[in-house]
Amino acid sequence: MAMSDPLGDMLTRLRNGQQAGKKVVECPFSKLRENVCKVLKDEGFIRGYKIEELEGNKKNLQIQLKYAEGRGVIRQIDRVSKPGCRVYSNVKTMPRFYNGLGVLVVSTPQGVMTDHKARAANVGGEVLCQVF
Repeated sequence: MAMSDPLGDMLTRLRNGQQAGKKVVECPFSKLRENVCKVLKDEGFIRGYKIEELEGNKKNLQIQLKYAEGRGVIRQIDRVSKPGCRVYSNVKTMPRFYNGLGVLVVSTPQGVMTDHKARAANVGGEVLCQVF
């Protein structure tokens, strides 16, 4: 059976892995997941990620979680745009998460980026998730 929300599954794996104190979390590979991981790495929410080749032309994404003072760096990570209810925003109406302290991950025509970079590039798009 096909997964209905692959990105939501990855975010849940990150949340659960951090609560369990894991160092590495694995999930199936997709380009969208890789781009979201790149944004999370650039913003300092995860240590890094790497792509693992499996047999049968399949790939896994290994995400290295980040901890500070015994607590996970990611305090809150939520899916905003869901398969049943997509959320789009232009530059003028793009919300701020925790008054700009949190980060919105936005899928734009120029690629997946944070809300700060989307405002600087003057592009809008689908609000994928919010991280604090």
